Amino acid sequence: MKEDPAAAAAPVVVRLFLVDDHPLVRDGLRARLGAMPGLEIVGEAGSAAEALALIGPAQPHLVLMDVGMKDMNGIELAALLLQQQQPHQQPAPHIVMLSMYDNPEYVQKALQVGARGYVLKDAPAAEIVAAIEAVSAGGTFLSPAVSKKLFRNQTPRPLLTPRESEILSALGRGESSKQIARDLGLSVRTVEAHRQSIKRRLGIEGQAELIKYAVEHAREFGGQG
Repeated sequence: MKEDPAAAAAPVVVRLFLVDDHPLVRDGLRARLGAMPGLEIVGEAGSAAEALALIGPAQPHLVLMDVGMKDMNGIELAALLLQQQQPHQQPAPHIVMLSMYDNPEYVQKALQVGARGYVLKDAPAAEIVAAIEAVSAGGTFLSPAVSKKLFRNQTPRPLLTPRESEILSALGRGESSKQIARDLGLSVRTVEAHRQSIKRRLGIEGQAELIKYAVEHAREFGGQG
């Protein structure tokens, strides 16, 4: 009996958990994101203590987390959640920070503790959706306004994750996304998501410009991963 192609291609539903100490913000996010196809809001918390108690049982794939909470800031909470994850448990959820602050120091700290995205609260709804899609696909996402300020204030060497550095180095060696996916044990879709993230971080528009940058900086990023 042949497998039903429709059943085999059933889309994966991304389980999302909201953390923000302002009920109105959570209401707005629920209204914006609740009707998004392929997304299910599986819980919410108004404090770090609530988040620590509820996120484990809810088993979300992704947590959209406020930075500026009263009992514990979101960056500290993200670090705690990711540190507490045990090997026998479900994989740790990806974390996207949601913030009023575009301070480069906050952004760097968030990425250093393991957050996969950083989006400003006053960003258009489409930007929050783009962050969820990019991070769910295995990539990272920074609001464009955050990226510009971050890279204007740091050293010439951009802040890339170790995986992004590996991929940029491989692009500099002339490898295709398919080759990179095979070598790193990733899906082609995940490699493409990383490529999009690298372009956002570097302020690069097209694929040709990305390849040119990778070739020119291959040695610089070759050892970062």
